[in-house]
Amino acid sequence: MTASDASSAAMTGAGSRPAATSPAPTPVTLLIADDDEVTRSGLRTLLAAQPGIAVVGEAADGVEAVEQARRLRPDVVLMDVRMPRCNGIEATRQLLAEPARSAEPPKVVVITTFENDGYVTAALSAGASGFVLKRLPVRQIAEAVRVVAAGEAILFPATLRRMVTARPLGSAEALPKAALTEREEEVLRLMATGLSNPEIAQSLMVSLETVKTHVGNVLTKLGAQNRTHAVVIAYESGLVVPGFTG
Repeated sequence: MTASDASSAAMTGAGSRPAATSPAPTPVTLLIADDDEVTRSGLRTLLAAQPGIAVVGEAADGVEAVEQARRLRPDVVLMDVRMPRCNGIEATRQLLAEPARSAEPPKVVVITTFENDGYVTAALSAGASGFVLKRLPVRQIAEAVRVVAAGEAILFPATLRRMVTARPLGSAEALPKAALTEREEEVLRLMATGLSNPEIAQSLMVSLETVKTHVGNVLTKLGAQNRTHAVVIAYESGLVVPGFTG
């Protein structure tokens, strides 16, 4: 074989190798808890078809939801409110009040047919990271699941505005005592409009890591369980008023 032939063969061999591919991102694992079998089955079918989501289990009531979540350790639990034996709010409270384990407790997204401000308040008090309505398009529910799994609580601002408008400003001194910096207050205001960390970074023209640091400082100073809880405090304290758009 001549040098030319060898070179040609090497080039042919190299060209025949498949191109390297990046590993697929790990899907968000999801447990669906709803007492209505038709609704539960429909949600499972629709959400399992969404990119980046793997439905790993179902539960027909709050007791089963807690048991399944402890056994399967999903990233997120989509939790209905009205269920027998144990409702979704109490099930959420039980899950998130567990003592520290080797694995973190799942995030909880409360889902319900009823647009009831009392449910929103109860869900947040129990530690839920988000609140969605069953009537929403499945892609929006799926996005809520993905956002919560990534550590960014989600709550539709219109629901939040109605909730805090109807309630007394019970935490009026929370922010002054927290001693937030001017930039931290700015970040909190943007969080209150429903922006994600990347969107806040773009709005402020800073890095994503900088935003994450500010968000962490805000949560620590306010003693907030998550982003949504921090936003509620912002509304109640008067830092953010209903209708604020950034």
